[in-house]
Amino acid sequence: MAFRTSPSGPKKPFSAPTSLPAWLDDDADPKPAPRQRTRYRTVWISDIHLGTPGCNAELLLDFLKSIECDTLYLVGDIIDAWRLRKGWYWPPQHNDVVRCILKMAKRGTHVVYVPGNHDEVLRDYTGLAFGDVTVVSEAIHETADGRRLLVLHGDQFDSIVLYAKWLAFLGDSAYEFLLKANSAVNFVRRRFGLPYWSLAAHLKKRVKNAVQFISKFEEVVAHAAAERHVDGVVCGHIHSAEIRQFGDITYYNDGDWVESCTALTEHEDGRMEIIDWAEHKRSEAAGAVPKKAMSPLALVPA
Repeated sequence: MAFRTSPSGPKKPFSAPTSLPAWLDDDADPKPAPRQRTRYRTVWISDIHLGTPGCNAELLLDFLKSIECDTLYLVGDIIDAWRLRKGWYWPPQHNDVVRCILKMAKRGTHVVYVPGNHDEVLRDYTGLAFGDVTVVSEAIHETADGRRLLVLHGDQFDSIVLYAKWLAFLGDSAYEFLLKANSAVNFVRRRFGLPYWSLAAHLKKRVKNAVQFISKFEEVVAHAAAERHVDGVVCGHIHSAEIRQFGDITYYNDGDWVESCTALTEHEDGRMEIIDWAEHKRSEAAGAVPKKAMSPLALVPA
């Protein structure tokens, strides 16, 4: 089942309802002075991995509180059921992320949840709406400039996940160890007043096999999108934010929130941009005021 959005259709009002449940109401909590929010038409985030020590929940929460959008796509691996099966891990910050997303939905943002392989249990509920959150197996999103984008998590194209799941679990355990090392490194950095830096992302970019896998994955996903006769594809899964052109197909990957801390956004005119929130916070810590919180190659001409 695919969920479709259209720029010509009626938009849900963004203003807050007259009343909210107490646990969702900002007025019920002590809060700092209102911060200016950046307005987007659409935002895509994925691979948050709530329920794992590697999840950068505080950075994600800071990002979500800095934006407004008509539609928020949760493109899989939002909750890491694989990790939670091994033992319960759910600090207060992870609850805050869920709470923030539900607040956005309650106030008019259409939240669309596309489950991934780590939260595949939710695939049994595709087509259903839980409050203000719709669960779908994939979606077709229409941009403001009329392009059709296929939205899916991407594990469908990962041959290891499809054909040798035990290898995927083995790799997941090794990756979990790497993320624990990443957390230790950043604990030390915080003690010295240094901003977040991803050891995992740094190593991934320098391992030849990982680079080759990412490149092949992008090609396969773009080819599948071409067969679906769409203009582009948005996915997650491989924790590598990217915008690339493959013939007539534009490939978008929104990245993750355990390594790079990135999101994909659509402006009101249909322009697409990758937001590198970790880089934005590093710039803030250095005293720089960036013109835009984005990676250098994030803008794609309409």
